[in-house]
Amino acid sequence: MAGINAVRPGARLGDVGHAIQSLAENAGFSVVREYCGHGIGRVYHEAPQVLHYGQRGTGLVLKKGMTFTVEPMINAGIEDIDNLDDGWTVVTKDGSLSAQWEHMIVVTDNGAEILTPWPIAR
Repeated sequence: MAGINAVRPGARLGDVGHAIQSLAENAGFSVVREYCGHGIGRVYHEAPQVLHYGQRGTGLVLKKGMTFTVEPMINAGIEDIDNLDDGWTVVTKDGSLSAQWEHMIVVTDNGAEILTPWPIAR
């Protein structure tokens, strides 16, 4: 949510990544660098890449209507990961716990709207 809260017209993708990285690292966790969020448009996985680490004031300028995912993978230990032989499973190199959550968002007039809220009301 720290990254999503950084989204607004005129902000930059680096602001989003910095918010996530700062929160995670200040709490003693690490951010996996091999995976990122992505744009949503005519194709599901498209530009831009949304890094979950970075520096404020850098990267693409956000504009109303842009749609992308924010999906950091946060590790309890070091940031390094391994891919298992099944070609799908990802584990931490040090055996620490890890968590990932994905939200699709759209940039609004003054922030972001989460298009994938959870839990979904039925």
